[in-house]
Amino acid sequence: MNGARGTAHGIVAALAPAALPAADVDVGGELLRVLLSLVAVVALIFVAGWLSRRMQLRSRPGGRRIRCVEAMAVGARDRVLLLDADGKRLLVGVGPGGMRTLHVYEGVAPAAAEPPAPEVPSFAQLLSRWKGKS
Repeated sequence: MNGARGTAHGIVAALAPAALPAADVDVGGELLRVLLSLVAVVALIFVAGWLSRRMQLRSRPGGRRIRCVEAMAVGARDRVLLLDADGKRLLVGVGPGGMRTLHVYEGVAPAAAEPPAPEVPSFAQLLSRWKGKS
């Protein structure tokens, strides 16, 4: 019986890979390999998302004919939507009971009057202000 055990143990020992001593493991190289693999996976995710968006844009040759210009909540579950559809503007009410056209604007949509943007100082101006305070 003891001889059979010795033979089985010898076969298992011969088939099992020899354990590497702790000094032979390159921790820096393994860490670099793991980080590069992680970067590759994240890059593949972004490429897949980009390709998906490109394919969706190509599936609609004429583009969108309906566009939501603005939406505003008028209650807990009620909204008012301003839509562009084939050159017309529609004011639509949306609620739990469904949708309802409130008004159809004829003619050209009015240009949005935007307030002038505040002037952003340059880096040199900010640096001179900061030096002046010191």
